[in-house]
Amino acid sequence: MKQYLDLCRHILEDGQKREDRTGTGTISCFGYQMRFNLEEGFPLLTTKKVFYRGIFEELLWFLSGNTNIKPLVDKNVKIWNEWPYEDYKKLPEFKGETLDEFIQKIKDDDEFAAKYGNLGPVYGKQWRDFGGVDQITQLIDGIKNNPFSRRHLVVAYNPAEVKDMALPPCHSLFQFYVSADGKKLSCQLYQRSGDVFLGVPFNIASYSLLLAMVAQVCGLEPYEFVHTFGDCHIYLDHIDQINEQLTRAPKALPKLKLNPEVKNIFDFKYEDIEIVDYDPWPAIKGKVSV
Repeated sequence: MKQYLDLCRHILEDGQKREDRTGTGTISCFGYQMRFNLEEGFPLLTTKKVFYRGIFEELLWFLSGNTNIKPLVDKNVKIWNEWPYEDYKKLPEFKGETLDEFIQKIKDDDEFAAKYGNLGPVYGKQWRDFGGVDQITQLIDGIKNNPFSRRHLVVAYNPAEVKDMALPPCHSLFQFYVSADGKKLSCQLYQRSGDVFLGVPFNIASYSLLLAMVAQVCGLEPYEFVHTFGDCHIYLDHIDQINEQLTRAPKALPKLKLNPEVKNIFDFKYEDIEIVDYDPWPAIKGKVSV
């Protein structure tokens, strides 16, 4: 994952120190691109251990169209917990519950979860119902039946509904591209905002997995994931963690194995996805800025 470490160095050396919405502060650069060839291995970060089960469960949750955190909470995936909790704290119903107490209520009480666990019309809603359009179904159909189209796009950033979202989509749109020989599939993501320490390793793995899944159900081979950024930043309270990773030599990439029996993108389950030979450096903790 030299590409990721190069991004870290670029921001630390050439980035601008900026204030941000969360109040934490960042070092940021605008406009950057990384490319990952999936034929060389699955691009799961090796300079720190990444919780890939959470990444994969989140992607399956997006594909399901769900926008409530309860399915993730039930599987002990904590990626989205802070956002509904911060909204809940602003309500009269808030009784001083800690984040852990709030999440336990989400887990134990379906009615509470339905009322307070929703994130608004975030990724899953836009992917599966953007103004009545199921973009994922449309994408798969387009790749299969009109592979060389330049319109294999899925857009998550819906300006009409941003105000109702707990967090406007950071990974805003992605596009697929079939090679001229009709055999290989590539994907490019445009990410308007990237938290380089916590979020970006997840995003790389998530969209590389999505590329592999789409390729399989379309009868193609996954080729290249292209990751394009707007504002990519390191939060000021993550600089030590980034510097620690920069002292670690990247290890060999693991391999991704998908259940070859799955032919429908919506039929994938976590058990159909396997990571082989993942041997990362130890995990490094960092606080999420909300």
